Amino acid sequence: MRILVIEDEPAVAGVIADGLAEVGHQVLLALSGHEGLEMFERARPDAVFLDLVLPDLDGVEVLRRIRRSHADVPVVVLTGWGSEEAIEATRALGVTDVLRKPQAVKHLAQALTGIPPRR
Repeated sequence: MRILVIEDEPAVAGVIADGLAEVGHQVLLALSGHEGLEMFERARPDAVFLDLVLPDLDGVEVLRRIRRSHADVPVVVLTGWGSEEAIEATRALGVTDVLRKPQAVKHLAQALTGIPPRR
């Protein structure tokens, strides 16, 4: 499965990418919301792991933009600092799962269970 990780902290992004690659996924990394949206349009990933707190666009806005054109792509939100209001906003936009950092790394593969590869 091709997975886009949008996470602004390089160390965290690396750990997530390594964890996903270890179980056989192809991982694309973006370190900002704008970069993530550009990469999403170019690469058409099967799923997205999205941080809520990004330096340029917040994760809710990134998710909104993804949903406008690709409502069916599974998106897993990663948060360490996200407010409950932001988490609820992502749920209203059809997020697949919400994982809290740092425990998120332990649950990456589980979050992908049941998500079929896109064709």
